[in-house]
Amino acid sequence: MFVTRLKSEQDGLYLYSFFAMIAPANIQLIGTEVAIAWSDHTESYYPAEMLRAASPSAANIGETDILGQTHGGDSRTQFPGVTVLGWEIVGNYAVRFDFSDGHRTGLFSYNYLRDLARKGE
Repeated sequence: MFVTRLKSEQDGLYLYSFFAMIAPANIQLIGTEVAIAWSDHTESYYPAEMLRAASPSAANIGETDILGQTHGGDSRTQFPGVTVLGWEIVGNYAVRFDFSDGHRTGLFSYNYLRDLARKGE
């Protein structure tokens, strides 16, 4: 849950707003897709190959230095035949998937996963 505190300029009172992060309620592997049922009662489906290509890890996309140059990363954009072997919830904000090619360092935040689902529609 997030709490935002705002101070009113006029009367000096603090206003608080609360909102809950939308999180996975259930994750299942259906064939070669990962299905996520979200806490807001929506569902998203992710092909394993797409998740692998979209991994936000430094091993996948590289690391940018202070001069803006990217070092490392995997130049491949497709991972044919890669499957998801398992996953782990990380803290209260992300999922880490285990892929059949050995990749397991990408932390997919809940917001990132929701964005991927919207782009895939």
